[in-house]
Amino acid sequence: MAQQELKRELKNRHVQLIAIGGTIGTGLFLGSGKAIQLAGPSIIFAYLIVGIAVFFVMRALGELLLSKAGYQSFTDIAEDYLGPRAAFVTGWTYWFCWIMVAMADVIAVGLYVQYWFDIPQWIPAIICLIILLGLNLLTVKLFGELEFWFALIKVITILVLIGIGVILLVMGFKTDVGTVTVQNLWQHGGLFPNGISGFLLSFQMVVFAYVGVELVGVSAAETANPEKNIPSAINKIPVRILFFYVGALIILLCVNPWTELNAAESPFVKTFGLVGIPVAAGIINFVVLTSAASACNSGMFSTSRILFNLGKNDQAPAKFAKLNKNYVPSNALWVSALVVSVGALLSKLIPEQAFGIVTTISAICFIWVWGVILICHLRYKKTQPKLQAKSKFKAPFTPFINYAVLTLFAAILIIMLVAEETRPALLLTPLWFILLFTLYSYRRKTEKSIKLSA
Repeated sequence: MAQQELKRELKNRHVQLIAIGGTIGTGLFLGSGKAIQLAGPSIIFAYLIVGIAVFFVMRALGELLLSKAGYQSFTDIAEDYLGPRAAFVTGWTYWFCWIMVAMADVIAVGLYVQYWFDIPQWIPAIICLIILLGLNLLTVKLFGELEFWFALIKVITILVLIGIGVILLVMGFKTDVGTVTVQNLWQHGGLFPNGISGFLLSFQMVVFAYVGVELVGVSAAETANPEKNIPSAINKIPVRILFFYVGALIILLCVNPWTELNAAESPFVKTFGLVGIPVAAGIINFVVLTSAASACNSGMFSTSRILFNLGKNDQAPAKFAKLNKNYVPSNALWVSALVVSVGALLSKLIPEQAFGIVTTISAICFIWVWGVILICHLRYKKTQPKLQAKSKFKAPFTPFINYAVLTLFAAILIIMLVAEETRPALLLTPLWFILLFTLYSYRRKTEKSIKLSA
């Protein structure tokens, strides 16, 4: 019989780069174009606000994960502090979150490949999915290596972008769209060219840009030294946010007036195209293509581990908790891959709307998951004084910051309800939660009737 425990094969460098890979993906490389069109230069403040909020969510998650050795994910935490119903709903919702992210990423792969080849979006999307499925069926160590190199490519790209941008700023370099200058941040309508409304409407895509930051928590069960690696990865998040998001966006907007950026294309590709190096745009398109593949790879990893955990805790079919000879939850991987392939179908049926729909649904569901983490942390603070006394990784400013971040998330949901583009997805998403609560109630009744008949 196969051993039903995941192997702890992820090293410190894997966890560090998984954390970076989780925070730099399609939301930044492609979605930032749309967000910039909505908010103009004020998008920098939106990324900063949401980034700070996400950091405090991660500090809360880190303290919870390290408070008990048996925790393998935040579904275990939800069961302890909010009960089995909340764990069931949160676990399946997190799986659904990453399904939506992976769908967005395979759609993005199709868009990036069209830069070189005039082929339908869905073809490269399916090819990418098949390759990643094959690789993930091997070992978790291979996943760690893939993410290490994928994330390294992203990091080097942004470092090069910032370095070139600083040189162009100092030179006062002239491009086809004007002079590279800090004044581009405010001389095209000011910092808030579309007013406060445009700034607020950008938050949906900004939230999507940060999805995956909590992946370091999902990887806890397969981390060789969680007490050291998890705090290290979480504490470096603020620097990454300031540098890779805020810093990169400032450079982008200094090189490109925000009015010159297209919501349908990557601002990174556009910026390198303006530098004057003929192959630069093509190289960066390859980088953002690998970024989308990386995020999809993370999606395959996280969805399979969530299904494994749900199966192990009797919240999903037991087959999902089966491991193959490489200690990988292969059944869970196959099911997740089949569902993600719907993203390729969407890119065939509604290529213009597909990316926006799945990113909105993903952002809404991630707000739920992040909210559950904060609420569990509040419960932990109230009910576990002994564990808190032993904690070496305490979340700061509790409980005030928990309530402040929860209020921000509630405000973002209200903005999504008001916005015409995101309203349909927000109104449809509750159907997912109704389905989950109904399924849980049905399972409980079935279990009770089986016990009574026995």
